[in-house]
Amino acid sequence: MEPVTVVGPQIITLKEVKSNPKVRKLIDGANEVMKSMGYTEHGHRHVGIVAGITGYILEKMHVPAREVELGQIAGYLHDIGNVINRVNHPLHGGVIAWTILNEMGMDAAEIAPILGAIGNHEEMTGIPISTMSAALIIADKSDVHFSRVQNPIKESFDIHDRVNFAVQKSRVDMKTDTNTLELLLEIDTTQASVMEYFEIFLSRMVMCRKSAEIIGYKFALNVNGTYME
Repeated sequence: MEPVTVVGPQIITLKEVKSNPKVRKLIDGANEVMKSMGYTEHGHRHVGIVAGITGYILEKMHVPAREVELGQIAGYLHDIGNVINRVNHPLHGGVIAWTILNEMGMDAAEIAPILGAIGNHEEMTGIPISTMSAALIIADKSDVHFSRVQNPIKESFDIHDRVNFAVQKSRVDMKTDTNTLELLLEIDTTQASVMEYFEIFLSRMVMCRKSAEIIGYKFALNVNGTYME
């Protein structure tokens, strides 16, 4: 009788998650759902940027390298639930992420914080519950940019299209000397006003402030050179 080989949990990398065919197809599908509903881009560009900013914040926090990578994985998978529906997509996304990561062989102890971060990234239903969660929230809410607009007809832009189209530059800067987390925005006010930005993003900025507090930072906005804390 041949011995049975028991395969334990695997160290799953961000690269492996990004190259997983199911992940790629589900993210493509999620973006198609969002596009059909009139939303801005939620595909590989967005999740890649969110993963990158999440990693940047966690590195600045000097957390262990593996935790940085887990945060990046959470960032890459955070919007996958949109493949079902925009409503409750963080909860759907958590279930999908569990299925995929468990199937890939990741340890449940590593999957757990990823699920918490994914499940709490939306301002209507979630709160920053951990350093990873806070980093993901800030990364997600800071990705406002003209390249996210999917509507090709400018005349039919709604306020979300116009505000995203107006943002020419968006950058998160962790200033460790002053413990300030700054979101730098350059807005073309001929396309949308700064007031319109706050009209649709105020609740997200509040969530960013709360997330920054979780990691011991002050949240600040720098809009067209005007600094606001």
